[in-house]
Amino acid sequence: MSRSLRALILLGFVAACGSSNYAAPRNLDNACSIVQQRPSYLPAMLRTESRWGVPVAVQMATIYQESKFIGNARTPHEYALGVIPMGRQSSAYGYSQALDGTWEEYQREHGGFRARRDNIRHATDFMGWYFKKSEESLGIPLGDAKNQYLAYHEGRTGYARGSYHRKAWLRRVSDEVALRAVLYDTQLRSCDMI
Repeated sequence: MSRSLRALILLGFVAACGSSNYAAPRNLDNACSIVQQRPSYLPAMLRTESRWGVPVAVQMATIYQESKFIGNARTPHEYALGVIPMGRQSSAYGYSQALDGTWEEYQREHGGFRARRDNIRHATDFMGWYFKKSEESLGIPLGDAKNQYLAYHEGRTGYARGSYHRKAWLRRVSDEVALRAVLYDTQLRSCDMI
């Protein structure tokens, strides 16, 4: 075996050992299954609920909508003329799909500069922080998955302006987030997770 081939195999092995499991859990329609497959999720979400008051089911429904529980999720690439890559649609990244600027604000205020968007504990804490600020500035209850999601998607300024009124697709999505939060809450209670 050649020296370069051995080096390549070793590099592949090291890369595989050091990588995180960012794949989505199976059966995303079952909250009990999700937290059983990913034991780190529930403690992170319970910590966020304790710190910020955002119910676990609301966090889970938002993460489902934003990233389908894929830790390193990114927005799709944009293409000019259908073939020339122009970069990504936005800087959204991780479980929470937090934008660069909003994530940096969170890091300055609460998360610290070591916080990472692809870490479930940091991502849920970010969401709790963001939802709490939406409650304080817009009066949206922390358990109101629909309106919290609208403010999360549009930004608090966009929500206050009512930008979502012109987006029927977004209102439909926010209804789906609210229904999923109810579903997840019922499931988590039935399997004694919360």
